[in-house]
Amino acid sequence: MLGASRSDSTMNHDPAQPSAAAQPTTGRLPEPQRSTTDAASLPAVLAFDVFGTVVDWYGSIVREVSELRLPVDPGQFAIAWRAGYRPAMARVRSGELGWTKIDALHRSILDEILVQFGLGELDEATRRHLNLAWHRLDPWPDAVEGLHRLRQGFTVCTLSNGNLSLLANMAKRAGLPWDLILSAETFRRYKPDAEAYLGVCDVFDAEPAQVMLVAAHQDDLAGARACGLRAAYVERRFEFGPTLPKDVSPDPANDWHATDFLDLARQLGC
Repeated sequence: MLGASRSDSTMNHDPAQPSAAAQPTTGRLPEPQRSTTDAASLPAVLAFDVFGTVVDWYGSIVREVSELRLPVDPGQFAIAWRAGYRPAMARVRSGELGWTKIDALHRSILDEILVQFGLGELDEATRRHLNLAWHRLDPWPDAVEGLHRLRQGFTVCTLSNGNLSLLANMAKRAGLPWDLILSAETFRRYKPDAEAYLGVCDVFDAEPAQVMLVAAHQDDLAGARACGLRAAYVERRFEFGPTLPKDVSPDPANDWHATDFLDLARQLGC
């Protein structure tokens, strides 16, 4: 085991959709005992999932929909929009669609759910503005400070399914201090395809064990672990809003488990 001792608690699967009956976190991973050997064994690169891990997509979409005064429940609209995310990517991953940026996938999902919510007559300018809401997502309260602290000891980059322009605009607006922005667009493969995770290793000329994925999604971390990367889970209990809390129990397969980025920085000695 490198870096930190793992929890002895039972593995809990993080489903694609959250459970309204989520159970509270059961325990914390023991704080690592730092030594010269431990420090030498830490990864060099921290690659971050972005949607839900670094930024609060639910709260941000609710804000955007509310500002437009659309006659819908903003929370339900946000959940419906996000629900189309994986099926849309699956069409690309299966080859049904050629390579398609997330901006374009978001727009196709938006056009569908506008009809579902009775807003099929919404004008093109408003649709374009609303689709770019994903470029304007707000960071979680700990994200910017936590990234600054982690950057003191590690190279920090994105590994997101979001396209490059989206991630760049988001970082500029939110003040996210990335050393490098990497995207599924860089590799033209969406996570959890192995090429996305191993692509980060190739960019930094690093062995998989020198790279750690930081994410709030257990399936993403499982994909990274399968490629030999380290894995750090960060709790984002209310990623899907206050009425749909996630189960954020530790998974013993991960190397680290943190309540937020500041906690992760503390555990990693930053």
